[in-house]
Amino acid sequence: MSSLNIKAVDETKYDGLAIGEVMLRLDPSPVPSRCARTLDVYHGGGETNVCEGLSACFGLRCAVVTALVDDGIGQNINRQIQEAGVDTSHIIWFNTNSEGKFSTDAKGSLHNGINFTYAGKGVYPAVTEYYRAHTPIREIGPGDVDWDYLFGELGVRWFHTGGIYTLISDSAAEVALEAVQAAQKHGTIVAFDLNYRSKVEPNKDRARGINKSIMNHVDVVVGNQGDFDDALGYQTAAVDKDADFDVWLQAYTETLKKVAGDYPNLKFIGTQLRGALSADRINWSAILYDVVDDKMYQATPRENIEIADRVGGGDSYAAGVAAAFMKGHDAQTAVEWGAAHGILVQETPGDTTMVNQHEVENEVARAQKGGGVSVLR
Repeated sequence: MSSLNIKAVDETKYDGLAIGEVMLRLDPSPVPSRCARTLDVYHGGGETNVCEGLSACFGLRCAVVTALVDDGIGQNINRQIQEAGVDTSHIIWFNTNSEGKFSTDAKGSLHNGINFTYAGKGVYPAVTEYYRAHTPIREIGPGDVDWDYLFGELGVRWFHTGGIYTLISDSAAEVALEAVQAAQKHGTIVAFDLNYRSKVEPNKDRARGINKSIMNHVDVVVGNQGDFDDALGYQTAAVDKDADFDVWLQAYTETLKKVAGDYPNLKFIGTQLRGALSADRINWSAILYDVVDDKMYQATPRENIEIADRVGGGDSYAAGVAAAFMKGHDAQTAVEWGAAHGILVQETPGDTTMVNQHEVENEVARAQKGGGVSVLR
């Protein structure tokens, strides 16, 4: 159905595997963080969000590799990931007893990451404030994860990582490269989300250098409109935020073809198209470029859609695309599932999915019929 040579289910223990940082997310909404008196507790991390989408929404077998300090916050994150059906047995735990290589002291020389995310409203923008210095995932280095065991002995169909993790520390960049090379060696599909964050790495030259080294081992790359410039250095013609989707499509088609020309290993390139009309109202679509067949696929555009929380839309797009391909569907279905999953996740709070495959398929059908929402009774 596609140019991707995905391993069979019976050859593997996992459909999806990801490595990245996972943070406890505290939401002060409906007020900004400085005014908050109560908080809602979630969790999230770009790479893990994808695995949770694959598992919780699409019923696929997934595991996550990350590192956490073994305290109440770490155990909270672990329980939330498990609730999404994701295997957490490959998490590297740092103890607080100063015992062994993976340890920290009780004074907090390492701690689990936390962020405060205000979703925004109308003209008041969304704001995320990170507390991610000295997190344990930064300490993981080459050789600390047995990738040959994971990809070779256990078997994985689809591996996902991204530009947040690769830039979080020098050792993280080395581990990411080690991981994608091992995945490639064992015939696992490698997916990479460019996911550039200036709060993680303000030096774009460093970011581009690291990301380019990863890109040589990638089968599927995704990113938003600005990521291809920020993370790789490919500039796209300026598009007005109120422009028709056809104008967006033309601009990004030219960019994606340039990327494909420089990385002949790529099979698919995807991007979600988001036009922010306000903090809680957007235009939304997505495209998926089949590099091998030189064909562009576009999801049904959604215009002037009210959302609850924009965080996680891109990760959910990536999960929908991966799920469709692993379930044997074609590229058009993949981009439709990606766009539908992405918009639905933005209708609920938190980074991670709260919907299922049936709802994704219903949203695809609804959008293709021109929209409208009916009461389910």
